[in-house]
Amino acid sequence: MRRKLISVAAVSAALVAGMTTTVAAQTPAGKTTPAADTATALAGPAEAAPSVPAERLIVGYKPGAAEATSDKAADADAEAKGKEAGENLGFQRRLGSGAALVDLGDELSTKDVSTVIAEYQADPQVAYVVPDRLNKPLATPNDTEYAKQWDLFESTAGMRVPGAWDIATGSGVTVAVIDTGYVAHSDLAANVVGGYDFIADTAVAGDGNGRDSNPADPGDWTNAGECGSGWGATTSSWHGTHVAGTIAAVTNNNKGVAGIAYNAKISPLRVLGRCGGYDSDIIDAITWASGGSVSGVPANTNVAKVINMSLGGGGSCTSATQSAINAAVNRGTTVVVAAGNSNANAANYSPASCANVISVAALGRSGSKAYYSNYGSVVDIAAPGGETRTTTADGILSTLNTGTQGPASETYAYYQGTSMAAPHIAGLAALMKSANSSLTPAQIESAIKTNARALPGTCSGGCGAGLADAAKTVQAVSGGSTGGTTFTSTSALAIPDNGPAVESPITVSGLTGNAPSALQVGVDITHTYRGDLVIDLVAPDGSTYRLKSASGTDSADNVVTTYTVNASSETANGTWKLRVQDTATLDTGTLNSWKLTF
Repeated sequence: MRRKLISVAAVSAALVAGMTTTVAAQTPAGKTTPAADTATALAGPAEAAPSVPAERLIVGYKPGAAEATSDKAADADAEAKGKEAGENLGFQRRLGSGAALVDLGDELSTKDVSTVIAEYQADPQVAYVVPDRLNKPLATPNDTEYAKQWDLFESTAGMRVPGAWDIATGSGVTVAVIDTGYVAHSDLAANVVGGYDFIADTAVAGDGNGRDSNPADPGDWTNAGECGSGWGATTSSWHGTHVAGTIAAVTNNNKGVAGIAYNAKISPLRVLGRCGGYDSDIIDAITWASGGSVSGVPANTNVAKVINMSLGGGGSCTSATQSAINAAVNRGTTVVVAAGNSNANAANYSPASCANVISVAALGRSGSKAYYSNYGSVVDIAAPGGETRTTTADGILSTLNTGTQGPASETYAYYQGTSMAAPHIAGLAALMKSANSSLTPAQIESAIKTNARALPGTCSGGCGAGLADAAKTVQAVSGGSTGGTTFTSTSALAIPDNGPAVESPITVSGLTGNAPSALQVGVDITHTYRGDLVIDLVAPDGSTYRLKSASGTDSADNVVTTYTVNASSETANGTWKLRVQDTATLDTGTLNSWKLTF
């Protein structure tokens, strides 16, 4: 049987703090032995790794120590130190550097490893002790056009996607692409699952019929004047297929492009045809994609955890569209939308202005807002969208078709638009959900914003939290960026109906420096109408972080979730508080417990 592997993140945290554990009733983690307090400063803590497996320690002894040259002495030392953990540890071999490789045994817990580490740290003959990290190849995908996908990897305005692939690739996640449907493409077909054609109007559909189970894209070409006065003739866009390729094109197949979440599945839902698509069809597609029921449409067997809508129109979000989005989010589906391509305030466009969505602005290759992209306070995040007006290769390359009207041969092409930016975020959301299946839509949005990096360029009017960083975000939600020290309050606190806010404290001590950029705030609240609740995290200096706002449409029970907060500007030690207020009448609740994980 394969041995139990200890997380390198846990081992690294033990090197820093002496022991990593869950701390109940507001009691901070203590060191395993007093001697750990006087341990020599080590290289190990500065080399804390992502959460990857480790089953050995590398121990360097100081010159002159018997263990530095004698394998027998190193073995005896390992055995002696292992006794503290109740395990039969042993010297495995001598490294070329002279360090000793020490086997951790079969069933050590994190606490046991902490004890062993503390023993080594307390030994004046030990120069350093670090985990024997398990590394993986970080090969560039072998897709033939990958080098042209600057949006994934370039240092200036790329989304740093390759750094996320060592943690997640989208496995187990379905993304619904609500768009023009799907035209067959061999670089995408293996990742396409059943969808639906929601276009009810046969004139818009262009395929000779109304709604049916076939989401194939027949082409959305138009004749001059067909869509209104002054309308020029257009060729087919194959828009949905381009969007889908960005999210989940098959990767490492020696062909074409790489998808961001290349092991995710795409469910194509057809709502856009000739001249566009109606809100009514889009609303039904949102509902069905997220597992809701639509009259006359069979139950969805490929329920999506992420929806991408690279579409939109003028006017603010309607109540009808907002209601469908709210219901989808309440079912656990993250909704990603394009901000729009009018170089205007996104607040005046839908679904960009809807609540409970991730609204995405587009950046060019230099990292500045693309000339066409909408902007404003409703924008949540920016992602590569490309600019092809001067150089075609500065666009976003993805799967397409050569047909000017009906389908012809498969190909690849550069497009630009917030339609291209949104699937970058939908792909990232799929990676996050694959890395941590318990994430809620609110947590996904929060983590994407929290872990974004500053725009490399400029954005007049506002492009949200910055440029999305896939590697940092996926690492954060997978637990790889935190040491894992948890402080918990289990003291139940009643939440008065339509009353003043109540606060539950947790005192954090024994840490150094500031809180992490992805502080995990776990909340367990019993409540009969959670839409009444406003929840804030209060830092030791009194700064507040809104975790949840009141919502009159959120009628579900209870709040049992984990929020991600960028608390990197706050000192870790001190008294943190969870503030909860019920803002409406008739429903009551209790804060059962909450916790902070650093």
